Amino acid sequence: MTLTERQSTVFIVDDDPSFRDSLQFLLGSVGLEARVFSSARDFLDAADPEAPGCLLLDVRMPGMSGLDLQNELAKAKISLPIIFITGHGTVPMSVRAMKAGAVDFLEKPFDEHDLLKAVHQAIEQDRKARLEGDELRGIQKRINSLTSRESEVFTLLVSGMLNKQVAHQLGTSERTIKAHRSRIMEKLEAASLTDLVRHAEKLGIGKPRD
Repeated sequence: MTLTERQSTVFIVDDDPSFRDSLQFLLGSVGLEARVFSSARDFLDAADPEAPGCLLLDVRMPGMSGLDLQNELAKAKISLPIIFITGHGTVPMSVRAMKAGAVDFLEKPFDEHDLLKAVHQAIEQDRKARLEGDELRGIQKRINSLTSRESEVFTLLVSGMLNKQVAHQLGTSERTIKAHRSRIMEKLEAASLTDLVRHAEKLGIGKPRD
């Protein structure tokens, strides 16, 4: 099972047990799996970077706050989409959370429809990010299969150079470059030079020369 095939989970972090239970029941009523944690530290200790889903996070909790947890997750490179929930929100607090990448910032009492809409949006955002990550890893794996010379040719081609220019740059014949290009396209599963450029752009390789 790939990462993108795993069922998404809504992780609930709130120090109010009755509120946690009510959220878990609400999410379960629409077929969403939910796991609850009573503190930011408990969640951080159990966090799985590969677990798909989103995080429903209380802003103010004893010990580590929700905003502190957001920072810790960023440091750990865990990019789980976050929906903040608070009964004591302020504009600066919400701005800080959104600038740091939060999907939404809901104030209690909130409408259940608004919460579920935000959760589905966050899960979809996470799904797309993971699909993109899978795609990038696949492209990188194929690029890693290139020989040293093929890698040189690939970088020059996607920078905008013609076959004859690449040949001149590398001190070889245009026929040889065409042969390399053919093998590169086969290894990278590319149907055209445009496909090669698209792969390169996604990985930040071979940006056009000035």
